[in-house]
Parts: sequence; C-alpha cells; structure tokens
Amino acid sequence: MPISRALGRIADFWASRKVTLRFTADFRIASFSLPLIKRLLADTADGETYRCSIAEWPFNERPPLHVHRGVVSTLRVDGPLQAAGKTYLPLGGLIEAPFVTAHLDPVETQRLDCRVQEAIEQTIADWICEHRLHDRPRARREIDRAKADRAARAVIDRWVAEHSSKPEAGNTSGLSVSSSHDCCSGKTSGSLCRACRNRPNHD
Repeated sequence: MPISRALGRIADFWASRKVTLRFTADFRIASFSLPLIKRLLADTADGETYRCSIAEWPFNERPPLHVHRGVVSTLRVDGPLQAAGKTYLPLGGLIEAPFVTAHLDPVETQRLDCRVQEAIEQTIADWICEHRLHDRPRARREIDRAKADRAARAVIDRWVAEHSSKPEAGNTSGLSVSSSHDCCSGKTSGSLCRACRNRPNHD
C-alpha cells in the first residue's frame, strides 16, 4: 500500500496518536536526509514551517530547482539539471500569474531565471547601500537561536504597538533610507545604486 494512503487511513482513525515510519535508503542519501526528515516531522512551529516550505512538492511533476515568488506571480524552475555542452540547463519552467499559466522550455527558463536572479541581486545591493550595511561590522552567519528569537519578537511587538496607535498612511515599514550613500560620496567604486540613480538633481 502506498505510504500516502496508509498515512491517510491512520489520520482518519488515530488523528491524535503517533506512528512509526520506517525507510530504507542508500547510506549516503540517508546520512544527508535524516536531519531533514527529523526537522520535517517535528511537531513544533519550526516543523510546520519546514513542511509548509515544501508543501507544493507532491503536486509538481518535476522537482523544483528554484521558486521565485512575486506578489501575485511565480516562476518555478524545474530540475533535474541537464548537461548542455559546457553548462547545465533546467528541464523547463512554469510561470503562474493573473490570467497566465505558461510552460517554458529549458532555454527560456534559463534566460528568465537569470533575469530574475539579476533583479534580486540588484535589489539586495540597493538595500545594502540604502541602509549603509558596509559601515557595520560583518556579522557571523550563525545565530544564538533563543537570543535572536527574543530580539525578533521584541521588534515585532514594538512594530505592532507603533502601528496600532496610528492610522495606516504611506510607508509603514518603519525603515528609513539613508540620505547619503557611499556609492554617491566616492567611498566605493562601481555603479550607482537604484536609490541614488533615482534621487533628483544627482550629479
């Protein structure tokens, strides 16, 4: 019996009980997958978040390499990657937007994926410049989860308090853009960021 059907029956009759699942896998694959499986099965907010992040996998015929999400539009880049001379190409892609569902061939998908990645890179570079992140000490990638979560919750609570006491108007992000960027002051080399390019009366 397929495991999905078995789990469905278990859920119908013993929704509140725990079950034991057994898998057989190649050692190399198992050693990589076991930490992921443990995170997916955790009955916590973290586990729910991990499960939600891959909830679409069973509905896709191909495994996704990337899923780029806009406000209302999505680009899915499908794998597995295919050897194409000296490079690799995806098997295809899918655009879903209002009144549009379009399948892309490997070359179209690669071109659009590159354009989306370039836009993401430019947006991140703009943010770094706007908020003068180059002026800050470089942080470690790792975080103290308990301490970082408490700090994040404090920021969220403060944001809620600030915005619940005043009507919504204009930008509610609470983040301001620096009026002077290093790229405009000559401190860094390279092209101007988008924020600087859009400033009026820029030299």
